[in-house]
Amino acid sequence: MSGLDTAPRGDAPAAPGFGAFVARARAAGTLVVQPRMGMADPLLMRDGLLATRGAAATTVGTITLDSYTRTGDLAAARSALTEGVGLNGYPIASHPVDVTREVLRGIADAGFPVQVRHGSAMPEHIIRALLAVGLDATEGGPVSYCLPYSRTPLSEAVANWRRSCELLASLREFGAEPHLETFGGCLMGQLCPPSLLIAISVLEAMFFRQHGLRSVSLSYAQQPEPRHDEEALTVLGRLADELLPDVDRHIVLYAYMGVFPRTPGGARLLLEDAARLAVRTGAARLIVKTTAEAHRIPTVGENVTALETAAAAAAAERLRPPLASVPDTGVEAEARALIGAVLELDTDIGRALVRAFAAGYLDVPYCLHPDNAGRARSSLGPDGRLQWSNVGSMPIAGLSGGPRPPILGSADLLGALSYVQWSYDSRAAETRDLDRTPASLDRTPASLDRTPADLDRTPAAPRELGHTTP
Repeated sequence: MSGLDTAPRGDAPAAPGFGAFVARARAAGTLVVQPRMGMADPLLMRDGLLATRGAAATTVGTITLDSYTRTGDLAAARSALTEGVGLNGYPIASHPVDVTREVLRGIADAGFPVQVRHGSAMPEHIIRALLAVGLDATEGGPVSYCLPYSRTPLSEAVANWRRSCELLASLREFGAEPHLETFGGCLMGQLCPPSLLIAISVLEAMFFRQHGLRSVSLSYAQQPEPRHDEEALTVLGRLADELLPDVDRHIVLYAYMGVFPRTPGGARLLLEDAARLAVRTGAARLIVKTTAEAHRIPTVGENVTALETAAAAAAAERLRPPLASVPDTGVEAEARALIGAVLELDTDIGRALVRAFAAGYLDVPYCLHPDNAGRARSSLGPDGRLQWSNVGSMPIAGLSGGPRPPILGSADLLGALSYVQWSYDSRAAETRDLDRTPASLDRTPASLDRTPADLDRTPAAPRELGHTTP
């Protein structure tokens, strides 16, 4: 079950809406945990949502869309459904509306809101489809779902996201409170120093508010060094409070989005660290990953296990003393400088974002999109912190102090991308050597080639899930 009593005092019905659910969980001192999950078959999708709702954790549901729907190729999605070709997510714009409503019937409600995740630079057709089936929560952003995922011109993505926000916000006329999560804090998250992630997350949330949304969440992706993440999440919360005071808001943390540990023990340690980080820094929601991430698409049961593992780690962390202080390595100064430089360009945040990228005031390292300046570079320091090697034209030179590390060569870049994977697998191996973990809790990598029956928690047999990057 969700683990959260959603009815307020006096037995009045709980307020509907994704943001309201997370707010109640936060007030109750509970971390909301959420899987990445999307299957083309409506029955499998319904089973996945049921299993998520039934987990021993406070959960929200996810419907992740397929790549054809994400890119707007609905003819290809319909053809795949007709021909029985596998899709890597749920084609919400191609299934009949009544079919998707049946998937959600008796599951999606105020006690278990469902979010649509997609990865689209041009999401207007997706917004129309999710509204048609009665959903009102999704995620993305005009920058974060354009630069790394498409070659759509940024100006076109901004225009489409403007219409999409206004369309979603129109639900407020009917008493609903739609919710939109920015993906900005996950933008090339394994390669971006925190200040840029924070700036894009805040700017996209301000864009959402400017176009009618009053319930938003701001994302941030877990990085290699916990103290750096503590600093970044503290800064993100502070800036959100300052720049978005008039909207319902919360922080959502993503378990590490780069190369994941290959051993189940390493993957579990990384997920548990993410849950503990969320609690220490006041994040209200966590997007989990499973022990199968490095090998294959996880089963429903493995997703449920990940949800319950994260929830248990979060509950244990709440018993520890709160975070006393965080370091100041210049993350806040850089984030403020980036946000300020963009807001000075235009009162319309969408136009300001386009101009900022054209001028190089925002520059995503290692991103090949034509509208990205491509001069910024980052490096992984010896302490595990992501740092700027070259800031290009971004207005942050000298704000973090100290010498800049050298620009990485190709071999060093590959090593940096694998740093988290080998460090957590090494930790897991050391833990096994010191304290032999029962085989039922720490399976060997070979066991990932099959789906153990005790991992599957769905009403039927083990089933594979498809999902896209979001």
